[in-house]
Amino acid sequence: MQRSAREAGEAGRVTSAASPIFSYGFRPFFLGAAIWAILSMALWLGSLAGLWQLASGYGALAWHGHEMMFGYASAVVAGFLLTAVPNWTGSLPVAGWRLMLLFAFWCLGRVAFLATGPAGPFPAVVIDSLFLPCLLLVMAREIVAGRNWRNLKPLALVGLLAAADIAYHAEVLIAGAPNVAIRVGVAALIALIMLIGGRIIPSFTHNWLSRMKSRHLPASFGRVDKLALIISGVALLLWIVMPAAAATGVLFMMAAIVQGVRLWRWAGVHAWREPLVLVLHLGYAFVPLGFLLGAIAIFLPGALAGTAALHAWTVGAVGLMTLAVMTRATRGHSGRDLTASTLTVATYAAIIAAAVLRIAAGAFPLGTMGLLEAAGVAWIAAFALFLFEYAPMLAGPRLERIQPE
Repeated sequence: MQRSAREAGEAGRVTSAASPIFSYGFRPFFLGAAIWAILSMALWLGSLAGLWQLASGYGALAWHGHEMMFGYASAVVAGFLLTAVPNWTGSLPVAGWRLMLLFAFWCLGRVAFLATGPAGPFPAVVIDSLFLPCLLLVMAREIVAGRNWRNLKPLALVGLLAAADIAYHAEVLIAGAPNVAIRVGVAALIALIMLIGGRIIPSFTHNWLSRMKSRHLPASFGRVDKLALIISGVALLLWIVMPAAAATGVLFMMAAIVQGVRLWRWAGVHAWREPLVLVLHLGYAFVPLGFLLGAIAIFLPGALAGTAALHAWTVGAVGLMTLAVMTRATRGHSGRDLTASTLTVATYAAIIAAAVLRIAAGAFPLGTMGLLEAAGVAWIAAFALFLFEYAPMLAGPRLERIQPE
């Protein structure tokens, strides 16, 4: 997310108030997302161990999937877009009471599902369903007012995510499990990563390599990128309606190849000295890996669990990419140096370990439970490290010194 002089001036004005936490969208939502990532995973692990029941009347497994996608991930999406859209449109950021209200909707959704026993799950479903449509309306207002039609694409994907959230609830309440909506939600998140990642990864890599005076720069957006987006988009649509079809497997394999080529063209291998840049490439690498694992699960069903691709995308692509964006955006917008500390590198290592362990749980049935628990502990460790280093930045004032992207 690039910063302008106008943005810096507005940030300085807002953060001069008693508390800067509601001066920019990334502050409350990144902080809330990290806290909830820890709490929700701890609750899930406790549920697996039989220590307590979760989401009575809704189902612990459905609750876990929902909170990873529409609880944690949606908060990061909100924090990113509420901070990026003002840069795209030239408008002032959503701040103050409006941001407080939007964040309150998100918080109420999390709390409601922890109290489904007395009244049943329906009130929690209604409360949770408010957040994403409200975010969509806020973003639409900003983009339409700024006549920034180019950014209607991510807005459409937020709309798809909001629809998937409501459909997820409907499937759980009617059929007992979110058989289709879970794929719609994952597809929307991966599409957002492909779209927004395709902007920020080559841009940030180009800026860093240029400062290092490297001759190896990312390729500009071109036919390979268009082809990758089209093939991957069709593959995800087919996966939603026919997850086990041979045609889906073929398109998954094609998507894995073209997404791998796309990623290679961004010259990430030459940015290995700066983990803050390299991690964006590593996070995106889980996108083609997910397609590859999905193809293997279709053509060799005995080799991998059907959820291998799902967790490569959710824990790997979503988990690592969101942490990559959260660390970089927090450092940049709070006036810190755009370089990764040792603690930040440890955060990345922990979430990569969580992704590898969770994927492995689908490949080694005999050790599934142990691998699930280890993946959960690694996930919690990653976000605990993030909070230890970045919570003071998110809650504290912006430093005066500004480092350009």
